[in-house]
Amino acid sequence: MEEVKPAREMWGDKRYHSLDYELKKIYGQKIYKLSLNGGMSCPNRDGTIGRCGCIFCSEGGSGDFASSPLRSITEQIADAKALIAPKLSGRKDCRYIAYFQAYTNTYAPVSYLEKIFTEALLHPEIVLLSIATRPDCLGEEVLTLLAGLNKIKPIWVELGLQTMHPKSAKFIRRGYPLSCFEEAVANLHALGIPVIVHSILGLPGETREEMLQTIDYLAGLPIQGIKLQLLHILKGTDLGDLYESGRIKDTLPLDEYIDIVISCLERLPQNIVIHRITGDGPRSLLLAPLWSKNKKLVLNSIHKQMKIRDTWQGKECKSFILSESKIGKPEIRKRGEGGIP
Repeated sequence: MEEVKPAREMWGDKRYHSLDYELKKIYGQKIYKLSLNGGMSCPNRDGTIGRCGCIFCSEGGSGDFASSPLRSITEQIADAKALIAPKLSGRKDCRYIAYFQAYTNTYAPVSYLEKIFTEALLHPEIVLLSIATRPDCLGEEVLTLLAGLNKIKPIWVELGLQTMHPKSAKFIRRGYPLSCFEEAVANLHALGIPVIVHSILGLPGETREEMLQTIDYLAGLPIQGIKLQLLHILKGTDLGDLYESGRIKDTLPLDEYIDIVISCLERLPQNIVIHRITGDGPRSLLLAPLWSKNKKLVLNSIHKQMKIRDTWQGKECKSFILSESKIGKPEIRKRGEGGIP
């Protein structure tokens, strides 16, 4: 078992292995993310699995900040750059991540995926491609495509697990079993493609211990990054309807969320990159929790509390990468093989 080291100076000014720190270490400068829209749908919306999507998902399919899919990828990159230009103080040497965020970004013919992903990768200012998708939309042809593109520039795949618990997965209408997620992680790991997992904190009915069980589970898998996402209740979603009707009343208060995030970080291996420790939903749609509008306050409060507690990522980590037998054989597998239902 590798040594867990105090992190007072390991990751710059933070006590966890942040994405910003990792990108600066690799590229020598800050890298900015550009949200793109490939115009895809989702099997959880078009009737293949369901028609309403996940219970928390907005009409934008989590891509509310992206440009119109009617514009070319090159045009969308220009649009996204213009949006963040005020932050750059006139810098001309910026580099970017092309982030396909809205809906399910491998849910299209492989020929179309190859076209839009290649257009993004060949843009001179793009250093890598991050693709948000579902684990049940990573068939063999898609994996072969991603493996080839990964030889041009780095590819990341983001998977929205949200929770390991079947009861919560059913409530949010995730639409796939845990075994499907494990298969996807195994296949991507075999291809050398980094996996970033989304986990939602504060799902209705989940206890603090259940949230931490999901984190402990992920700590034992060969993933390279994680997004710790606060549950946002948005207008126009089924979750929003439940909240407005009073059937869901409580969301996490700020102090409880801070405590849970810190506990999550303490239990994660130090090699896992933390891509997010909170989130900011569209202000015009946000119903709760309203304290999440002040993202700077949330981040500063987490950082302050970690210093007060003198804690850091990995301090309480009990599990490192599990054996391949935990997640299946490290070759691309199809359903029905190796005991996969």
